[in-house]
Amino acid sequence: MDRRRSHRTADRYPLPVASKRTAALEAMIEEATVDAYDDDEQFTGLYTMLEEHLTMPFQTVVLGVDVTVTGLDLTEDGHITAVCTRGTATQRVPLLDLPLPMPKPEGGVWIDAYRRWAIGA
Repeated sequence: MDRRRSHRTADRYPLPVASKRTAALEAMIEEATVDAYDDDEQFTGLYTMLEEHLTMPFQTVVLGVDVTVTGLDLTEDGHITAVCTRGTATQRVPLLDLPLPMPKPEGGVWIDAYRRWAIGA
């Protein structure tokens, strides 16, 4: 399955303007996918890097509500979701749609790299 094709929404996730930032994200994608032969293996490499480098939990706001991102999860159709909690409630939000706080959590740049890869830029 071509995971990138299902998320070609460049208008929702504008690409970085600075060429240094673009080059840095491309280098991260290359690092995560260096041994990958297809989109599924590239996806797995990026998910692994997110799991290794993204510091959780972290706070963000989803639809005007403060939530805590406690982890990442994979959907049956092969997408990454952020596990968001507030009190006893839990909701999974597609990582591509998750608003990030400023400053970003440590390792948050890996979300940027995943987004860049997913939209096929």
